[in-house]
Amino acid sequence: MPDFYSPGEYDLAGFAVGVVERDRILDGANAIPGDVVIGIRSSGLHSNGYSFVRKILFKKCRMKIDAWVDELGSYLAEELLKPTLIYTSVVSNLISNYKVKQVIRSFAHITGSGIQGNLSRVIPRTCDAEIDVKSWDPQPVFKFLKKKGKVDDAEMYRVFNMGIGFCVVAARFYADSIVEQLGKAGFQAKVIGELKPGRGEVILKSLD
Repeated sequence: MPDFYSPGEYDLAGFAVGVVERDRILDGANAIPGDVVIGIRSSGLHSNGYSFVRKILFKKCRMKIDAWVDELGSYLAEELLKPTLIYTSVVSNLISNYKVKQVIRSFAHITGSGIQGNLSRVIPRTCDAEIDVKSWDPQPVFKFLKKKGKVDDAEMYRVFNMGIGFCVVAARFYADSIVEQLGKAGFQAKVIGELKPGRGEVILKSLD
């Protein structure tokens, strides 16, 4: 994490290990063309891309952390310190609601490497996921960073979540029900793409 730790400082991190029955693993292997990708809105940057954010805002633009930003409608610190949404309840609730039918094909947490880097890990090599990036509107912070850093769209989608923090790959027939369930749980969600015959790639449609 460049620029974050001073000389002599270090980071102490931990990890957790989970166990799942082999026949209940959701790796996307049973996904088929026609399945949909449901995107769940993020709260903003979450915890990814901050080295790039600091480079743009503090090094290039020499902004102050306590600066008021009209485009964001807040002080810079407030935007950069927004808590990351946690999607644990999304996973547990959807799995609980579909214990018999294999409605849920896979989940993807959109962290570093963006939608393409993370969703590609949970679709089969026989399918492509076509994502319509015009189907949702990224939060103002992403537009602000793009403008200040003069960053092209492809790089923005590679580094940041761009407003989608989590994806659910599911059978199309159940898409409306899943979106409704997510809404009742307090999450903003919508269908943002679908699977087509392909080679395991994630294609961002409508990307300028």
